[in-house]
Amino acid sequence: MTGIAIHRRGLMLVLSSPSGAGKTTLSRRLLESDSEIEMSVSATTRRPRPGEQDGKDYFFLSTEDFGIMRNRGEFLEHAKVFGNYYGTPRKPVEEALARGRDVLFDIDWQGTQQLDETAPEDLVKVFILPPSVQELEKRLMTRAQDSAEVVASRMGQALDEISHYQEYDYVIINENVDRTFEDLRAILVAERQRRRRLIGLSNFVKQLREAR
Repeated sequence: MTGIAIHRRGLMLVLSSPSGAGKTTLSRRLLESDSEIEMSVSATTRRPRPGEQDGKDYFFLSTEDFGIMRNRGEFLEHAKVFGNYYGTPRKPVEEALARGRDVLFDIDWQGTQQLDETAPEDLVKVFILPPSVQELEKRLMTRAQDSAEVVASRMGQALDEISHYQEYDYVIINENVDRTFEDLRAILVAERQRRRRLIGLSNFVKQLREAR
């Protein structure tokens, strides 16, 4: 035998957390440091904001086109948020997975539940927790110039989101972002080696056995 060529099917990595727990920072670091993973691009019916590009930031669709895609089952998950529709197109994700590319999802527990129904074998679910309620409140107050009422509302929403932690495969408490990132990397490395994702492994093992 010359060389080892075992193709790997990609995985869908979901990162969920309450606002302020560090999910965005972790996602950015992962995308910058790992060439095998890319960000999922969602479709939306909202209007593009200044500087946003179609196909890069979002796939911008009319409400009619979004509805057609939804009825055809062309979304892995979808939801209506503040009067606009959002969804993850199935085709580009499945094409990436087939090429051995991993896809990162920044979605909440509701979107994660839908992915768990549509593609459970490809899914790896990670929930990021803050080290304490006090620290979460501090982060929310530090990062934005919001009123105490707005921060209190976000805290209430965060506590509701935290209650869904049991629906995830892995839970990381983000006390130190560097250590949390290393834990996240370790999860990704391990999940990439799951036997069901190693396409052609049985043929490789057969060659090993026949090479006596």
